Amino acid sequence: MTDQRPLAVTGGTGFVGQALLEEASRRGIAIRALARREQGSRDGVEWLRGDLADRDALARLVSGAKAVLHIAGVVNTPDPLGFHVGNVTGTEALVEAARRAGVERFIFVSSLSAREPGLSAYGRSKRHAEEVVQTSGLDWTIVRPPAIYGPRDREILELFRAARWGVVPMPPKGRASIIHVADLARLLLVLVPPSEITRQRIFEPDDGREGGWTHRELAKAIGSAAGRRVWVPHLPRGVLLAAARLDKLLRGEKAKLTADRVGYMAHPDWVCSPAKAPPGELWQGEVPTEEGLAETADWYRAEGWL
Repeated sequence: MTDQRPLAVTGGTGFVGQALLEEASRRGIAIRALARREQGSRDGVEWLRGDLADRDALARLVSGAKAVLHIAGVVNTPDPLGFHVGNVTGTEALVEAARRAGVERFIFVSSLSAREPGLSAYGRSKRHAEEVVQTSGLDWTIVRPPAIYGPRDREILELFRAARWGVVPMPPKGRASIIHVADLARLLLVLVPPSEITRQRIFEPDDGREGGWTHRELAKAIGSAAGRRVWVPHLPRGVLLAAARLDKLLRGEKAKLTADRVGYMAHPDWVCSPAKAPPGELWQGEVPTEEGLAETADWYRAEGWL
């Protein structure tokens, strides 16, 4: 008999979480998802009000669940302590709730930045959260996505907007991997059933491009998706820091470019390790990046974002 117990999901209202809910719906998988605010009705989804600081809500979230998918996290905050509270303390509370409820399977969406925790407070918090999961005694799998793109994403959107003007500024020369959000959602769901090939493993999934993309190649691909030939200036670290100060002056706590982000943006190697690729018999990326970027640009236009 098919296991009808729901998956307990955090971050279901976010960019990755929305893609996960869509994929789960296609597969007929029941979801119980945590949300800070009231959500509209959605087939196959039971919404629970609360957050990672609400122990009672976490207990209800994981009760009777077959696995926990921990996607929620803080990616930008004016106060570095916010990374620790959101990413570490929140993970500790969720792990404890899972243990109390007897839910053994725990899948944690970390970040490739955890590989270099000395570069940013964000990366340190994700590495620390990984250590919480690794020492939890649960049957865990950690996923470290590289840059994630696709419909609804507001981070890479800024590069598409720049491409409209024929220029896509990038960090200093380097290489990076990338993954479409739909491919990431598929991976998270195929990781749910317990398996010897996924137990206590850290995976770094990507689009399958060997050696990743140079920053210039990625900017050119974004320009092509936006229908423009673009100039790609590489901005030195000092210029990025100055831009971060200006962004803070203009947008305050809503600034997108922060000094903490500059720390990992200026790193030259964010290419996923082939040794940490998910097993090919389990999962492979299906969305060709050029097609995925074009689809993303079309979605932005349709929604009036671009």
